[in-house]
Amino acid sequence: MKGPRETDFAYQAVYRYLTHLINGPDCGTSIRLPSLRQLSLRLNVSISTIQYAYSLLEKEGRVYSVAKSGYYSLPMAALGMRPHSQDLLETVYFNARRPDMLVLSADEPALLQPLDSPLLMLERELLRQYPRRPPSASQPCGELELRIALAARYTTSPARCWHADEVYIGADLRGVLEILIAVLRLKEACVVVESPCDWVILRLFEAADVRVIELPLQACGALDVAQLQEVLESKKVRLVMLSSGLSMPQGSQMPHDNRLAIAQLLARHDCWVLENDCYGELGFDCEVLRFRDLVDPDRLIVVSTFEKVVGPEAPYGYLLTRQLGEELQRCFLLRAFRLSPIRQKAIARLYSNGRIDQHLQVLRRLLKDRQVQMIQLLHEKVGDALQPVEPQGGATIWARSLRPVDVRRVFQRLVKQHVVIAPGELFSLQGLHAQHLRLSHTFSGEHNLGAALSLLGDALRLETID
Repeated sequence: MKGPRETDFAYQAVYRYLTHLINGPDCGTSIRLPSLRQLSLRLNVSISTIQYAYSLLEKEGRVYSVAKSGYYSLPMAALGMRPHSQDLLETVYFNARRPDMLVLSADEPALLQPLDSPLLMLERELLRQYPRRPPSASQPCGELELRIALAARYTTSPARCWHADEVYIGADLRGVLEILIAVLRLKEACVVVESPCDWVILRLFEAADVRVIELPLQACGALDVAQLQEVLESKKVRLVMLSSGLSMPQGSQMPHDNRLAIAQLLARHDCWVLENDCYGELGFDCEVLRFRDLVDPDRLIVVSTFEKVVGPEAPYGYLLTRQLGEELQRCFLLRAFRLSPIRQKAIARLYSNGRIDQHLQVLRRLLKDRQVQMIQLLHEKVGDALQPVEPQGGATIWARSLRPVDVRRVFQRLVKQHVVIAPGELFSLQGLHAQHLRLSHTFSGEHNLGAALSLLGDALRLETID
């Protein structure tokens, strides 16, 4: 565990070590895993690095913790996922969790520059500051200090200011979106989304019987204003969801004039605007106007998560809105999210002391460097088969096949060669993007990326549809 891997992605090496333990020859039943201290001594890395690797596995459902006992494995067979499922998303998840795979389907920007060490250091300081603190009054919408920090960060002027009581924090993005779907009564309502759209959001809408209308993004990141106008005038649209600064997974930024035209159009229609700000801090150009700077703040809801910037140690989701306060407070109270107040305070301190902004400068530079390298390799290895959209931020690359291909069969062929991609059909409920796929450029490990992309090129050529 020494050498370059220690200074690069030590927790990834620990993660791989643990996955081999979990998936060893005796993995048919749950086993107790080594303690943090045991692994720290065995692998010669810090306890916080071990904790981070365990948190990744716990997030994936691969391990679970028992108070005063330790971590236990939950073998793949117990995850309720079938390796030959007909559900493509389930199959992607199943194969991405296998320890021997090169996962080119992920979207984990914080892997390049995790904030786990500063976060855990702040937690230790806070625990010393608040030793055995008596239980405080319940804060079902999140720790007040973190809500104050978020309100300050989103305030840009006296007219567009936010307050702590307009910020709501939940256990994760999914839980926050589920509450929002219920409060807005979106069941069987029309919701307009950009396409391609995050598969987590699409699956949530689908499960809630939301009538999703997908508007395809152009390669430049623009939406067809005339098409949006037609939908708004012909349908009773309850909500329009738009990306903040960066449209993912395409990785594009909407042109300024297009953004202004859409904001002016929305001002003439009585519908909610949901700004998806999950990737808003990850654009290479940070000076773009956001929809929250342009639309009526009383019809605006902003939703985001810390995970894409801080990492899996901060999975919380949050939303900001001036309206719906009573219903949101009731739903958050009923949901009874159990969130660590110390972890939330630590995240708040990262914002208030400027650590987040320093981190983002480094992270954006690393993402840009990785993106440039990946684009160059794609042109070299699959330039005759795949056309990437050059991303303007984020950790993924959206690409289109230059010839008609069966991308699902490309995916299946690559899985047999221990490579996982994300077919474009996952990012639509209406059959769009069948000739697209999403690739990650933030993976780590000892895999040969050039060889993997050569395999991708071979698969695209072999699965060409005549």
